[in-house]
Amino acid sequence: MTDFATPRPRNASAWIRQIHRWLSMLFTLSVIATFIALAVPEPVVWVSYIPLAPLFLLMGTGLYMFALPYIAKWRGTR
Repeated sequence: MTDFATPRPRNASAWIRQIHRWLSMLFTLSVIATFIALAVPEPVVWVSYIPLAPLFLLMGTGLYMFALPYIAKWRGTR
């Protein structure tokens, strides 16, 4: 029987996966804000660069999660 009330310790992969999820939400909200900011009659152009920050962080966490199976396979063969 699984005890759901007791929190289990998380490893680094679980934390990075959770961070990736929240960064994707932040990226989505920043894209929506950019569309709204650029739709006004006098658009603020620098707002269009805001989604690049979470996108850059998403790239780092995404590349890590992409490499995880290959690293596990590589470690398994050693």
